[in-house]
Amino acid sequence: MTWADRRVLVTGGASFIGSRLTERLVHLGGLVRVADDLSSGSLSHLSAVLDDVEVLPGDLRDPTTAGRAAEGREIVFHLAADHGGRGYIDSHETACASNFALDQTVFAAALTAGCDQVTFASSACVYPVGLQASLDRTVALREEDVGPPYAPDGLYGMAKLAAELTLEAMGREHGIGTVACRYFTVYGPRNPESHALTAMIARAFVGADPFEIWGTGEQRRNWTHVEDIVRGTIAAAETLTEGAVNLGSTTSWSVREAAELVLELTGHEATIVARPDKPTGPLNRLADGTRANALLDFETEVSLAAGLASTIDWYHATHDREQVRVNLDHLLLERAGPDGGPYPPGI
Repeated sequence: MTWADRRVLVTGGASFIGSRLTERLVHLGGLVRVADDLSSGSLSHLSAVLDDVEVLPGDLRDPTTAGRAAEGREIVFHLAADHGGRGYIDSHETACASNFALDQTVFAAALTAGCDQVTFASSACVYPVGLQASLDRTVALREEDVGPPYAPDGLYGMAKLAAELTLEAMGREHGIGTVACRYFTVYGPRNPESHALTAMIARAFVGADPFEIWGTGEQRRNWTHVEDIVRGTIAAAETLTEGAVNLGSTTSWSVREAAELVLELTGHEATIVARPDKPTGPLNRLADGTRANALLDFETEVSLAAGLASTIDWYHATHDREQVRVNLDHLLLERAGPDGGPYPPGI
């Protein structure tokens, strides 16, 4: 597949991951339409390509808006979602449940518009939580581990799972190409503070001491840089027409190890204090990359140290220390600034 003059829709295309995907598709020659309600995304994320994209603001849970977004498109990348970091999805399950309606409305619009393919931003949250419950035994999660009896991670994971199953049915019944990309613990520039690594960077930025980490600090994650996620998502759209594929690092780190690396890279000296009373999520999450490697020739390329360094540079260049200090408690649990819009404004 070539992207030159390909008519593409990116839902959530002004968001953290969506904006990076949009930029890449434009650079590849795609004719990109972005649909986004701008509840957490920002058009400033698209400043480098804004003159080259069509922007459709609005709520995609509205069938009319979704229909306008999909009309005339060949390929749909569906990234729009009500989501956030662990603190958000654990404390805003009702909001995350709105993704059931959002995903089904977007998929129906894609079918009605005659789109050729839908590439869906799914999540590691679709995997059974029981496979991720032990620090003594690491299970590299394989795509085939998702199946009856389903046991996804909360309502957010349940909605992602329902979307994946809907895509499978669409492929069988209507012949449309579909692929679900299961993202694992994505981080990088433009990622908000409700996600663990950005929260750590923010704490170092304001000089927090003690330096809090949520959970015991022993829980493990395979943090994956957004550049790798975008590269894998495009490869999946180019190559696959059914099923699901993991996009994530096959190396994991403990939360404490990540915090120590953030402190080292920022030069901030502080005492790390664990908060097991805070939302923690699965104890041990790691992707199996066998299928992605075999089908997409995909492996992650950005090391955690390099990815954190670039994210720290971005954060320091775009944030005001006093604003972060005042608003950090709010931002750790929310997906937008205190005024309901993107935070910080224009970044």
